[in-house]
Amino acid sequence: MNVLIVGNGGREHALAWKLLQCARVNRVFVAPGNAGTATDAENVDISMEDFDRLVKFAKQNSVGLTVVGPEAPLCAGIVDVFQDAGLRVFGPTKNAAQLEGSKVFCKNLLRNADVPTADYRVFRDADSAARYIKDRYPSLEEDVPVVVKADGLAAGKGAIVCRRRKDALDAIERIARKREFGDAGNQLVIEERLDGHEASVLAITDGRTILTLSPAQDHKAAHDGDKGPNTGGMGAYSPTPLLNDEQIRWVEEHVLVPTVHTMKRMRIPFRGVLYAGLMMTNQGPKVLEYNVRFGDPECQPILMRLKTDLAAVLEATVEGRLDEIGALEWDPRPAVCVVMASEGYPGPYEKGKAIRGLDDAAQLPDVKVFHAGTTMVGGQVVTTGGRVLGVTALGSSIPAAKLQAYRAVKCIRWEGAWCRKDISDKALEYGTGG
Repeated sequence: MNVLIVGNGGREHALAWKLLQCARVNRVFVAPGNAGTATDAENVDISMEDFDRLVKFAKQNSVGLTVVGPEAPLCAGIVDVFQDAGLRVFGPTKNAAQLEGSKVFCKNLLRNADVPTADYRVFRDADSAARYIKDRYPSLEEDVPVVVKADGLAAGKGAIVCRRRKDALDAIERIARKREFGDAGNQLVIEERLDGHEASVLAITDGRTILTLSPAQDHKAAHDGDKGPNTGGMGAYSPTPLLNDEQIRWVEEHVLVPTVHTMKRMRIPFRGVLYAGLMMTNQGPKVLEYNVRFGDPECQPILMRLKTDLAAVLEATVEGRLDEIGALEWDPRPAVCVVMASEGYPGPYEKGKAIRGLDDAAQLPDVKVFHAGTTMVGGQVVTTGGRVLGVTALGSSIPAAKLQAYRAVKCIRWEGAWCRKDISDKALEYGTGG
């Protein structure tokens, strides 16, 4: 079987790498791909927004399964287009992808499904949102425990955590007046700020059966100690000791199952990856948000550990027979992924920096360097994105996996390269992980 992966990031490189290990997979195409997928698979020079050309390519190249990586094409309806063309495609339909594409849709669904989440209010304009904040928090000095979120897609940067009234008013200004996130700011959500530790629980579902993946933890803030602005993710590790087996069963019962059932009742069946971003609060896990695809960088350590044939799982999901797969098999060793980024990220950054040392890193045992923002220019790998590489390693313990990942990081250089130094250290704070 030939497989087409849509996307060009670290998640798509990880999917290509894992699918090429599957028994039934012959060729893997990635559109448009990056320098890493060009090496491990076959790149196709088609934009992920050009659905018609992608469909035509899939038909001409006997593609038996298309896997959509990023949220934007999913929310734009790529799955519907492929299904209408009679092609098998893994991912949710446009209606189902609203779970990530609209914070308002997600929050309303969570309320209808009685899934634990933060209290919230929805606003359609900046004036009413600002008036709500001023009325509820009249003092300039008091703590304002809210998060202001753009309704639509904002590349992981549309949720602004606030501490003071000024923070909240500034966030409203950025989203709804200055329109920093474009049409994503047509509506905004103001919700209570939850305190605790964040965890990611990803599951694959065909709308009836749910297969929960090993839990992970992302590191959203740019700098060590969770300081600095939010990013698309500076690293991740799996499994996380934040969730034991009993807690995962609780999440399945109180979060995943009611979400899938509610969408089915709404006649919007969900098939694909259901990714619950959770806050582990004193009152138990609460849903911060849903994503409708593999996380990036969570995908990299999770797939590094997955031993079950991924193609078989994805095919069974598309065909509605996920109940035939059984329990997933995992490498017992944890994995840590460290994101190496361009100078300036998550703000403006320069492109075209030559990357050295990739071959040296690849020689290290139990290491895989997944490419994200890279391309090939004259036989040289150069940077094209803010998040450039996801350096991922397995180890006998979380600290051992971290050590191996950072050994590989030290091999790799380009002008302005940087990374967080504390990826996975949180696991030790929770009392396990050694």
